[in-house]
Amino acid sequence: KPQHLALNPFGQIPVIQDGDFTLFESRAIAKYLAKKYMGQGTDLLGSTLTERALVEQWCEVEGQSFRGPAFSIIEQILLAPILGDSTDEEAVKISVEKVGKVLDVYEERLSKSKYLAGDFFSLADLQHLPYTHYLVNACGKGDLISSRKHVKAWWEDISSRPAWKKVAEKMKFK
Repeated sequence: KPQHLALNPFGQIPVIQDGDFTLFESRAIAKYLAKKYMGQGTDLLGSTLTERALVEQWCEVEGQSFRGPAFSIIEQILLAPILGDSTDEEAVKISVEKVGKVLDVYEERLSKSKYLAGDFFSLADLQHLPYTHYLVNACGKGDLISSRKHVKAWWEDISSRPAWKKVAEKMKFK
């Protein structure tokens, strides 16, 4: 609708309005909010130049390497049937392999640190919550996580955070 296109010219969600400021794109919104509320709660961006660079690096990995194949799995298993299409099992297989390769890199990284950017929970971990939640809880792909010792421990840690549990309660797929 025109009123939404005035907020996001691509017509997608999410969009936030903070006073006179309007921002779209989930990753930009998350960074904006993390910076705006820095010092109130968990520091999601890192406290040193090195930590901030690692947070940025792992945020990019999520956006460039994890998100695409994870969404493809979700799209094929959850969304296609809702839209009256059949699941493309070959596309799922290819995407599962791609996610697995990314998670193999995570397994190595998480064998050396508790979280992706270091030993502190960050925006890099936070960005993984929605799609990983759907992979594990709605797509039947929990083995991608549970078959990797350090990835499994990381997922159990980040998905058990009280704030995430509140969000996850509202993420039921019908």
